[in-house]
Amino acid sequence: MKLAAIQLRSGTDINANIQAASALIRRAAAQGASFIATPEMTNILQRSPKRLHAAIKPMEQAPEVAAFAALAKELGIDLLIGSMAFAAGEKRAVNRAVLFGSDGQMRVHYDKIHLFDVTISRAETWKESNVYDRGDKAVVADITGAKIGLSICYDLRFANLYKNYAGQGAQIIAAPAAFTVPTGQAHWEALLRARAIETGSFMVAPAQGGAHEDGRQTYGHSMIIGPWGDVRASLDHDNPDICIAEIDLADVMDARAKIPAWNYAPDFT
Repeated sequence: MKLAAIQLRSGTDINANIQAASALIRRAAAQGASFIATPEMTNILQRSPKRLHAAIKPMEQAPEVAAFAALAKELGIDLLIGSMAFAAGEKRAVNRAVLFGSDGQMRVHYDKIHLFDVTISRAETWKESNVYDRGDKAVVADITGAKIGLSICYDLRFANLYKNYAGQGAQIIAAPAAFTVPTGQAHWEALLRARAIETGSFMVAPAQGGAHEDGRQTYGHSMIIGPWGDVRASLDHDNPDICIAEIDLADVMDARAKIPAWNYAPDFT
């Protein structure tokens, strides 16, 4: 099967972001990708909480959900919108990945569990929990021919989530992201390869990249990693693009048979 990771530079206009993502999804499908994933915050990147809440709607009312569902059905693909911001109660939001099947139906959704509350430097501090509600459920779903585990960006630093997915039989794990430039330069590839090696899984990592309308800068460099930790495809830039690779799921069984570390969970308590 062919996997594709879509690299975007989402802005503050949801309709414009739908159009930009859709164009690249169509391009990946035309190259034979049957599973396509987009990055974190595909529908909007907006640092201002006030402006974010003014722009987003609950998932059931969001036009981007209908647009991407129709696109998945039209193209006959499994489509993971790596995450979108949706309204969730009074002045709260969720950072939610949504998986559509090739029939256009929503299969599952996953809310980001580990929120990005960090101080990178004196000049750069993030507090996602001020805006977003935390998810509490790991999600594995069926796509055509495979099982996939869902995660979002900062989740990548918490290995137990990925070990859980391997234990549930996921052969592919998605890690859509909007990594900052400093953390991307230092940790992006290392974390992706580590999670692939630990679990014997394919990692699909679509990323946001470049200078965004809301003032932030993201790292880009979308990647697809094999279960032996090998880079199957990657982008060496932060511009909107597609990263595509043909994979064989037998490689997962082979890696896990050789080094079954993913299946070992001692109790140290």
